Amino acid sequence: MAQAPPAPAVPFLTVGELARRSGVAVSAIHFYEAKGLIRSLRSDGNQRRFPRGMLRRVAIIKVAQRTGIPLADIKRALDALPFDRPPSPADWERLASVWKNDLDARIAQLKGLRDQLGDCIGCGCLSMERCPLRNPEDRLAAEGTGPRLLT
Repeated sequence: MAQAPPAPAVPFLTVGELARRSGVAVSAIHFYEAKGLIRSLRSDGNQRRFPRGMLRRVAIIKVAQRTGIPLADIKRALDALPFDRPPSPADWERLASVWKNDLDARIAQLKGLRDQLGDCIGCGCLSMERCPLRNPEDRLAAEGTGPRLLT
């Protein structure tokens, strides 16, 4: 018995199909579109139709958000990619490389905060004026209390 040929890939997805296949809510798809992270076309009936390549963009958005990358940074990165094709593995490598450096910097910052927190709890002062966690980079504290004019 001969098998039927595979069905051709559907070039466009409805908002519900994109949401279901990407694992995000329809409201998130609308939000991403409103923020310019993804784009749709309109059907003759004025319904949104998303190119299949938007699935990969949504996947990138989800991964980036999960790692704590701000939406503005995600948008800036995606704006550098063409909308007429899905992001390629090379595109992903470029994005991941930049985001990895950002993550490394945030990890270093969090480790520093963690270490300061241990010192703060260890000293027991919890000073609101001099605490490096409560008032970081206070360069004027050495000059005494009260307001200081910065020029």
